[in-house]
Amino acid sequence: MLHIENLTAAIGGTEILRGLDLLVGPGEVHAVMGPNGSGKSTLANVLGGRQGYDISGTVTYNGLDLLRLSPEERAAAGLFVAFQYPVEIPGVGNLYFLRTAVNSVRRRRGLDEIGVTDFLALADAAMASVEMDRSLRNRSVNDGFSGGEKKRNEILQMTMLEPTLAVLDETDSGLDIDALRIVANGVNALRSPERSMLVITHYQRLLAYIVPDRVHVLAGGRIIRSGGKELATELEADGYAGTIEQAATTAGMAR
Repeated sequence: MLHIENLTAAIGGTEILRGLDLLVGPGEVHAVMGPNGSGKSTLANVLGGRQGYDISGTVTYNGLDLLRLSPEERAAAGLFVAFQYPVEIPGVGNLYFLRTAVNSVRRRRGLDEIGVTDFLALADAAMASVEMDRSLRNRSVNDGFSGGEKKRNEILQMTMLEPTLAVLDETDSGLDIDALRIVANGVNALRSPERSMLVITHYQRLLAYIVPDRVHVLAGGRIIRSGGKELATELEADGYAGTIEQAATTAGMAR
């Protein structure tokens, strides 16, 4: 599904990703954890096609050279990125924006557009699945939304766009316990053998709800350790320092 090999990314002359390797199979959920400044959000930005980075390496997604595609082409190919800080768009209706996005992706995939009546029925069902208030249907996109409402709106978008690869950048950021559970339930409802997910987070608490197949530690722009779901619990208890120190020692011995 997703194969990242020797990926580097720099901005303003500062290298952030330094030879990152990652393989995510079809239907798998992988978690990426790491300290602040390790490159987690940069990874999400690069996968989503954000401009401004100097990039080298390869990213293959379903046989496509992802780095050669525009953000619109990546979305049409089935990529979705849920951002840590969702953008507010005053003056643009929430469901108008979403229907425009859905139909844009459908056109690029050679599918018929969804009419207003059918779209509203699907959107209402998707909003109910993340316990999202119907009053937010016609509000401007994320404008005046609480942190939890913004994150639910991201999962609503993911549900409607039906990606095959979802990248969730710190979806748990700013959520209280109830909102975390609701958002995680929305994500879990979308798990399937045809959909892979990359869950980027600081904390194990999200992974108690969205149980990953693999956990990776990102530090210094590289994946320095990988393991099963128990690795997240270990990191929560012990922190990152020991893992980073061990990786540095191993790298030094390998030279």
